[in-house]
Amino acid sequence: MKQLVVFAVPVLVAFLTACSDTTTTTEKKTEEKVEPATGLTAVFRMYQAARTWAPDAQILKLSSMHITDGPEGPRGSGAMAAWQATFVSDAKSQARTYTYSVVESEGNLHKGAFAGQSESWGGAHGVEAPFPIQAVKIDTDAAFKTALTKAAEYDKKNPTMQIVYMLEKTTKHPDPAWRIVWGDSVATSAMSILVDASTGSYLETVH
Repeated sequence: MKQLVVFAVPVLVAFLTACSDTTTTTEKKTEEKVEPATGLTAVFRMYQAARTWAPDAQILKLSSMHITDGPEGPRGSGAMAAWQATFVSDAKSQARTYTYSVVESEGNLHKGAFAGQSESWGGAHGVEAPFPIQAVKIDTDAAFKTALTKAAEYDKKNPTMQIVYMLEKTTKHPDPAWRIVWGDSVATSAMSILVDASTGSYLETVH
């Protein structure tokens, strides 16, 4: 009987060690798997936070953020590591910027939805106009596919060029629009396509 006990103890220790190693490996894999977010997912997460600030919050603008220490989806997937949006409230006469990131990063960029400081807002002016989140029915991956039908040749010539996604509503179009930008910014881009964020239809090409 003593021999059986002596034999069983090492086996039990080995079994527990194996289980511990397996659990640790599984936990590491779970922690390491961080997925980028599409524009619609990101703006909805920020909108949930903005609603606690102002129940009447509407979107003024949204833009993807390129960060070096965060994951980005395959080209054209519309998925980025970080996004920034500005929400406005008529009731408060204020605007507030939010960020959404899937990782902690430099520049005070926190994981999840994070609120910035509120600023005074005097209502819509110029060409920009706020819009309700319900108006955004098309996600960035679908918007890119539509944009690519008009910019396939340009994209083929610039296969490594960064893509920026923006969401805004101007007086030029009745619905908010996704702006797919080839380049680092609108100011430096030679090609961007506007896609209706409500219907998914092509709107215009901006050079």
